[in-house]
Amino acid sequence: MSDYPRCPRCESENTYSDGMLYICPDCAHEWSMHEEDGAEEQAEAGVRDANGNLLADGDTVVVIKDLKVKGSSSPLKVGTKIKNIRLVDGDHEVDCKTDLGNLMLKACYLRKA
Repeated sequence: MSDYPRCPRCESENTYSDGMLYICPDCAHEWSMHEEDGAEEQAEAGVRDANGNLLADGDTVVVIKDLKVKGSSSPLKVGTKIKNIRLVDGDHEVDCKTDLGNLMLKACYLRKA
């Protein structure tokens, strides 16, 4: 049994240290030895919008920048109001329905309405 912590991304036990970093060879995730203490606090912090407001399931948000949508010729325009969002894990934290269809968006391009 290793004394190293599990990978926060994939929960693998195959981690090792390299200088001041822990490394997971399974998913290639690297994190600081000091991040381990703040990981729980960061997880409790939640998803925040572009202004730093905490987002929750069911919130209404507004798009702050024109966003190109893959597979569509029209962009998601600035000021588009999106109701009843759902928060999910991953790179794109917000799952929502718009006129262009079901989309997953990054919270940094949204502000709470």
